[in-house]
Amino acid sequence: QLRQMMLQNMGAGAAAAGIGGLGGEPAFFDSQQMAIQQQLNLIQQLQAQQSASERGGGFGSGGGGPMGGGALNDMETQAPAARKIKLEPPKQSSSAGTDSNGVPKTIAAHTHLLELSDPDGSRLRAYYRLSVDELFGFPPTPTDEEYCMRLNIPGMTPRMIPGTHLAALSAARFAEVALGAIVHNEVSLGMELCNAVVHCLKESVQEPVQPPYMFEVARSYFLLGVFRAFRGDMLRYFKYRRVCLTYVSKLDNDANAATLLAAIAFLDAWAYMIYNADEKKLPKIDDSIPPVERPPNSMGMSATEMEYNIKTNPGHIASDPRNQNWIQGAPPVYLNNEAPLPARSLDALACAVRTCCDQANGRFAAISKEAKSDNVKTIPQETIITPTTTAVLAHENELCSRNMVLSAFTLLQQYEAATPKSHKNQGIHLVISAMDAFLDNGDEDETGGFTDSQIQSLLSVCNTVIENPFLLHHGGPTYHMVSNAAVMLCHLLNGMYAMKGADGVRQQGDMEAAMFEEVLDTFIAVRKLLVIHRRKLPVKLRCHGIPRPSLGLPEEGKPFIDLGETLLCACRGCQGFVLMACSPCVAAERALAAENKRTVEAAREAQVESADDMDKDLDDLDNDFNLDDDALLGMLSQLIST
Repeated sequence: QLRQMMLQNMGAGAAAAGIGGLGGEPAFFDSQQMAIQQQLNLIQQLQAQQSASERGGGFGSGGGGPMGGGALNDMETQAPAARKIKLEPPKQSSSAGTDSNGVPKTIAAHTHLLELSDPDGSRLRAYYRLSVDELFGFPPTPTDEEYCMRLNIPGMTPRMIPGTHLAALSAARFAEVALGAIVHNEVSLGMELCNAVVHCLKESVQEPVQPPYMFEVARSYFLLGVFRAFRGDMLRYFKYRRVCLTYVSKLDNDANAATLLAAIAFLDAWAYMIYNADEKKLPKIDDSIPPVERPPNSMGMSATEMEYNIKTNPGHIASDPRNQNWIQGAPPVYLNNEAPLPARSLDALACAVRTCCDQANGRFAAISKEAKSDNVKTIPQETIITPTTTAVLAHENELCSRNMVLSAFTLLQQYEAATPKSHKNQGIHLVISAMDAFLDNGDEDETGGFTDSQIQSLLSVCNTVIENPFLLHHGGPTYHMVSNAAVMLCHLLNGMYAMKGADGVRQQGDMEAAMFEEVLDTFIAVRKLLVIHRRKLPVKLRCHGIPRPSLGLPEEGKPFIDLGETLLCACRGCQGFVLMACSPCVAAERALAAENKRTVEAAREAQVESADDMDKDLDDLDNDFNLDDDALLGMLSQLIST
């Protein structure tokens, strides 16, 4: 491909010189001779790098592309030539098609969005950075010029970048604007851009993925998984996540790999909540995308690794059998002192979320046992005593939820002190404030049983989201945390109203009356945002449907906000926030009733969507583009399985 590009470039130069040369042939041929010599020198350097990479072995060996480097699972070095597969021609979606140049229409129509000077592309990237990337903090995708500098080959220009390399870089750029579109509720545009990512990745896997752009490929598959998670397509989410881990296992142990693994762990914590830590309920994907192969044990274990019985190397984290569906056990990125501080902080928070989910399963198991109801489903023991809980119990002083949140905050403070900048990482601060409020035991002597610091944390969470609603689109459990913070404000309002009564909350000049008004205003504002966000989500991904306060003051003995009208989230960890004041029998009955209500809500939503022409068009587009996703996943399945 590089030779063809060189010939095309020289041919184009010759044609241009012939048109405007006017007797300058000797100068033209001299310049062409110099250009050819430069190109030959470039090829020799590329070949030298390939030979050195092949001699070095490991994930950088294998050849296949002009830069050397290893294919998925090092298949180029490990499989004899007779066993190298030929990828089957994938099925094409009927609506996508190609333009007159053979370029997929979704790429041709939106390539302009990848230009840094394009206003629409800049707008979509801003949405992405204010939402998904605000928390994860990925390094920016390099421009073509920056990528040439990364290759560190004298004379390399953007026009010489091989096609598979360009495809991988374009996939990374399309993934950012696709998520920006879906965050801004431009659903059809987001789906088209997601399809462009898929086409770029299909082109990039035609040759072995090379080390210079391995991280961009891994991140693109992760962001594809995030997109699918937003759409409620959990089967393809888990498949893309597994593919991402396969590439992560080939990455060097550096800052980028740790940042990506921390992002995966936080998104995994959300899936962990959605499925209540029950791996038996997950889609079965091992036959199509096999588990990641374990790398050879090339080095000994550090003292920390031996103490916690984990490996902190990306290859071992990605291939750990426990981590094939979601990262669990002791937090590996947090325990890696060489990892970036924000990544360690985020991984610590992910561990705290998993621990809280396990504890919620244990509490509901005890409630079910005490209620002695035949209708309540049995909670599997493996969702209570999980690898995460086992690690926490073995190192409770270090890994308990409270200490994990404190450690996350300390790490973030260290990072912000070392790298002063105008932008504050609102995302991690929001999660820390929410977890701090949730894990505060409260004080019965305080207003409504809440401490002052707990109230401040809850108000901080809600006010931060009111100022920046895009934070609800984090790839992880942030939306659920904000919903539960709003529920806790309901409990606070109910407690204050019960203590002061109708006359007390109306009293002018009273500090508690002023605080009641402040909390009420905050709750009304954040509830509106949550209602809007909830409507955009698939039913199975929705958190609580929170009731509004009474328009007038309620009757004596009635709560200010009747949480009995709440449509409960399917996650047990979230249900505990609503049912925290209920007896075991009432809690069991309401949890069972909530499951029936969710079924009714799903049926009603399906009926509304079937009558909406716009929803029908989106469904048709989604079904059509799914063919391209499945074609890509089929190609990857062949590569990984061989």
